[in-house]
Amino acid sequence: MPPQQKKIIFCVAGVLSFACALGTAAAIGTQLWVKGTTLCKTGALLVNATGQELDKFIGEIQYGLFHGQRVRQCGLGGRPFQFSFFPDLLKIIPASIHVSVILFCTVLVVFALVGAGFFMFNAFGSPYETLHGPVGLYLWSFIAGSCGCLIMILFSSEVKVHHLSEKIANFKEGSFTFKTHSEQFAGSFWTILVCSLVQVLNAFLIRLAGFEFPFSKPKDSARAAGAADLMY
Repeated sequence: MPPQQKKIIFCVAGVLSFACALGTAAAIGTQLWVKGTTLCKTGALLVNATGQELDKFIGEIQYGLFHGQRVRQCGLGGRPFQFSFFPDLLKIIPASIHVSVILFCTVLVVFALVGAGFFMFNAFGSPYETLHGPVGLYLWSFIAGSCGCLIMILFSSEVKVHHLSEKIANFKEGSFTFKTHSEQFAGSFWTILVCSLVQVLNAFLIRLAGFEFPFSKPKDSARAAGAADLMY
């Protein structure tokens, strides 16, 4: 492939990687990871609410990795509350999983930025070491993409398996019990998915530039091995 085309491909990959870092950094600070509704089960049972009457007992909840807000509905109108994971909710949530999600988000941002820098270095510089060249580009993309997958798996586990929304809704609730009524992942969560796919795309862009995937056997060496076998 002509050097000019390689330069363009590396520039595109660098821009995508930088956008991935910015998107992840923005996602970390938002409250748009999960949106849902919670049912005030105790209040609904007290008045035997059914059908449209249940709407008076269904509140809203949304949160991110650090902060969130919920509207508490128990038949007497909505009452908004703000909450923070640190340090308020650490005793009721799976703290190790939550901290791991934040840690992997940070690693994703760092390696996406590193990847962006090395893509530009390969486009406009003269790489002379292995990690500066194609092998390094594959490595940074692989680490960033793996972190994105781990973030989604861990956070999904925290929300669905450990019933995170329900635990938040019942925090410091003495006489009322809340149950998750509906729940869905919001924009910031899907931003991580997009960033993971961007890293996969970058790997294919490197391959498009004419560099073999790491640990793949070159065709020339395969032919040489076959010729050597015929000699014996």
